[in-house]
Parts: sequence; C-alpha cells; structure tokens
Amino acid sequence: MPAETIFRSDSKFSQRTFRRWVESRPTSDVNRYELIAGRIVMTPAAGWWHGSIEGRLLRLLGQHVTRHRLGTVFGSSTGYVLPSGDVLEPDGSFVSSERFAACPPSRPEEFLRAIPSIVAEIYSPATGTRDRTEKKALYGAAGIDEYWIVDGRHRSVTVFSLEQGTYGRERTSIAGNVRSLVLPKLRLPVVKLFAD
Repeated sequence: MPAETIFRSDSKFSQRTFRRWVESRPTSDVNRYELIAGRIVMTPAAGWWHGSIEGRLLRLLGQHVTRHRLGTVFGSSTGYVLPSGDVLEPDGSFVSSERFAACPPSRPEEFLRAIPSIVAEIYSPATGTRDRTEKKALYGAAGIDEYWIVDGRHRSVTVFSLEQGTYGRERTSIAGNVRSLVLPKLRLPVVKLFAD
C-alpha cells in the first residue's frame, strides 16, 4: 500500500485565518484543505473511481432525504466548523432539518457550523489511515451520529454508530442495503454504489 500523501502546514492557523487562506487559493488549485489542530492539512484530488462513488452516494442518499423531507445532503466541497475548532470536509454528509435550522449559515460561502447527522468518507490510499483514526475521533467528539466509510476496493460500506461520545458499534455491509440508525427507512443497495 502506498504511503499517505497528505501534507500538514508547519504554521498554526485560526479558523478565521484558515478561511482567508482558503479564499486566497487560485482557482486552478484542485487540492482539498482542512484545519486539524490548528494546522492546514492538504489532500490531493481523488481519481475518477472515487468521484463516481461519491456521485452515486450523494444521489441515492439525496433522493431518500428529499423524498421524506428530512434535511439536506452535501458534497465534498462543504466545510464544517466542529466544536473543537477543526474544519473538516467529508466526502458526503447529511444535516437534518432541525440541526440546520438551529445553526443556519449567514452567507453562502461560509463553512457550516451545524453538526451533521451522518458523514461519509470514501476510501482512498491517500487518506485511508487518517479517515479511520484522526477524522473518526474528531467526528465522534463532535457528536456526529453516524460515520460511514465507503470502500470501493472491497465494495463495502462500514457504518459506525455514536455511543457515549465514541463510535462503538460498527456494521459492514457488502451485500444488501446499508443500514442506518439515523435514517431507519433508508434502503440503499450497496451494489448500486459500485455499479460499473
């Protein structure tokens, strides 16, 4: 397995200086940036397979959420300001209507402060270890009810459920539907995420 290809800044940033720095990036910069423990973490752009899985996940999850008027599904360019001060960009997320209404953004270009009910990361060699350790711990501490890891290599979805501030319960689906405690009526066939 190749080494992780993320990079961290040596300098420390506040949320405000991080936001200004992100806004100053040239439009040709395709990398993703997050703020973790005051340091900027850069992740290179993902490949087409990652993007196609993300597109399917957002479409299928979005159809369910829209049909039942549950909230909003967001893509990978949405930054979340967590209570810890970190700013993360999951590959996909769902924010319930109640959580969004409790903390609405004031401007369209602003990071969201609403805590998602579900976040999803799509496995890639560049971020796999960090997604399963550092980001998983931050999502749990923030109170995100479910954390999904969607793995195209193994054509599986692992759902971690929050229990007393940490992700205790883990369910991996390889066949059948993704099972969600947050969205109990969701019928999302795992095979549809990885259709060729």
